Amino acid sequence: MTRALQPDVAAVLEYAASLELPALETLSPEAARAFNVASAESRPAGPDVGQIVDGEMPGADGPLDYRLYRPASPGPHPVTVYFHGGGFVIGSHVSDDPFCRQLCLESDSIIISVDYRHAPEHRFPAAHEDGYAAAHWISTNLEAMGGAAGPIALAGWSAGGNIAAVLAQQARDSGDFDVAGQALITPVTSPAEQRPSHSENAVGYALTASMLAWFFDNYVDQGDRNDPRIAPLRATDLTGLPPALVVTADFDPLRDEGAEYAAALAAAGTLVEHLACDGHTHTSIPAVGVVESAASIRSSIAGTIRGFHQT
Repeated sequence: MTRALQPDVAAVLEYAASLELPALETLSPEAARAFNVASAESRPAGPDVGQIVDGEMPGADGPLDYRLYRPASPGPHPVTVYFHGGGFVIGSHVSDDPFCRQLCLESDSIIISVDYRHAPEHRFPAAHEDGYAAAHWISTNLEAMGGAAGPIALAGWSAGGNIAAVLAQQARDSGDFDVAGQALITPVTSPAEQRPSHSENAVGYALTASMLAWFFDNYVDQGDRNDPRIAPLRATDLTGLPPALVVTADFDPLRDEGAEYAAALAAAGTLVEHLACDGHTHTSIPAVGVVESAASIRSSIAGTIRGFHQT
């Protein structure tokens, strides 16, 4: 089968290659974070929303920063808790800012992007524990944050998609908070296992196999990589979970494990939409204002989030 990149995705990759930048995994975590912040300075800002509020909330082991995006339409609005990408090592509550703006605008829901502790300073399960603490706190403070009462939705990209998937399982088991749905954008679901997409897309498509290995080595020991708290696909029970959207990208090392998670959820009786994005990479889908061929995908994600809150 012949696969082709979307033309604008190919152009972005060609431009990045022309810069001859060092591979992220050759940097220290501190340098990788600084590079990530510097790279974001030149990106398009994303659309305007009604209000943006920065604040702090309690985490599992100290306060967590968050950024709240409120639609301009009359409220109160339902609330979606979002977790950023970055391999559990880089990124923050503002690193996916243009994407969160777009989701807020098109889903007509409050998006709360939550930071969490990062590796290697804070290894597994620190990020996941912070994610749970944040989602639980938000769910009990909806009206104080200007949100509508009711179940929250969970969303995340990459490592953040992994956190959202794990939290959906944990919320079902604990009963601490209700989840209307989970939007998992190119998520990690089974870090201990290799699949064809890991080798097919090992180099040349932004997220590489060696970068993935660096992220995992910084965050989680080999012996813990089948723990359902980081490998939601390895959970023994996938029944009773909230509706899910699983987004996978053609040229992504994580493609196959995302597709396998969508199939496993469906087999367990969960209402699942699997959105397979031809010609896209791990990083192209959230690239608001850069990869316009993904605009309809972003709209579909936002539309699904809107639907979570309406059921």
